Amino acid sequence: MLDQARILAQTPYRTAMVLPLTGFTTSEGVEAGLTRIADTAGIPLTLYIRSESYVSVDTLARLVDRGTLIAVKYAIVRDDPSRDDYLRRLLQNVSPSKVISGMGERPALAHVRQFGLAAWTTGSGCIAPHAVMALLRAAKVNNTHTAADDDGEAQRLYDAFMPLETLRDEISLIRVLHDAVTLSKLADMGSILPLLSSTPSEHHAKIEAATLALLDFERRLAESSAHS
Repeated sequence: MLDQARILAQTPYRTAMVLPLTGFTTSEGVEAGLTRIADTAGIPLTLYIRSESYVSVDTLARLVDRGTLIAVKYAIVRDDPSRDDYLRRLLQNVSPSKVISGMGERPALAHVRQFGLAAWTTGSGCIAPHAVMALLRAAKVNNTHTAADDDGEAQRLYDAFMPLETLRDEISLIRVLHDAVTLSKLADMGSILPLLSSTPSEHHAKIEAATLALLDFERRLAESSAHS
């Protein structure tokens, strides 16, 4: 990583994301490593976390406070994203504006509305960019006189993403999205690189159906927005 940090130091990039590691790490070791990388690169880092055991809340808070981290991509999967003690403890020590939900649309409403996270990273937004931005705006609305209407609009937008997101969760986040972009005809993604492979052919029909339904929703939404 230090070799990459030295290269980063020669670029105009303002941050770089450190992907999560599993095994052979301790919270103290992660803190020391991230500090070395940030110091060598001369920029703050964005940390992608997928496990509570990767780094402690206190360590994360220190890294943010001293500027080693500019943001945290939070991707610890919960059966119910609205019930997350680790995330609650994190937000008691780190501003929600520095924490991004990192698991696509499924936990997005809970993370933005209940925890106040800044935004989320999207995969299906490659198929429906207008719709995902509309969902972000709807999720952030808190005006009391329009709350009920906004809840309904947010849910309508959210529901449009769920068929494709469910297939991504059930089969493979990366592989399904890769094939979905090709099946949408927005772009030909070509063969996925090793060490991954394309989704099995028996899944292609349902991936295509979910993708085209989302793409149709996206186009109708964009058209209605253009005329409003």
